[in-house]
Amino acid sequence: MYITTQKEEFSYAYINAVASAAGYSFQIAPRPLDLVGVDVTITGIALPGSRRRTRIDLQVKCTSQQLLDQDFVKFPLLIKNYDELRNDNPDDDPLLLVVVLIPDLQEDWLQQSETELCLKRCAYWVSIRGQPPTENQSTVTVYLPRQNIFSVEVLQALMQRIARGEPI
Repeated sequence: MYITTQKEEFSYAYINAVASAAGYSFQIAPRPLDLVGVDVTITGIALPGSRRRTRIDLQVKCTSQQLLDQDFVKFPLLIKNYDELRNDNPDDDPLLLVVVLIPDLQEDWLQQSETELCLKRCAYWVSIRGQPPTENQSTVTVYLPRQNIFSVEVLQALMQRIARGEPI
């Protein structure tokens, strides 16, 4: 398997683990959705008082590049992806960028024992919905706040906001 495919699959496993632990279903998007920037969909059942089933789409990136500074993950994103993510059509499900940072060496991505399975490093998320177009030609640097860790608690909070019809 190519390393890029391994990274993609690892990032999906990471997000699947978080979604499952949070009580939501995880689905890799079919090809037509992938072509418009959706890699993964996370779905929850309708909550009491909610007007709809909760669903969030993710565009997922995985890298071992050193992109961290004190406050942000600085990710170079293709303009095509940037434009997909900044879509502000209120009829569309929220679409977030999730960047999974992993160690350089593949053998360091995961540690396993009889008592735990540890996926290494960390995933961060950001919504750039409604951001202005860029004049850049190939990439734009997206700043993901380091406090935006893609965790069980954060995913549950995001899904609750969606269920209430609140923007992310």
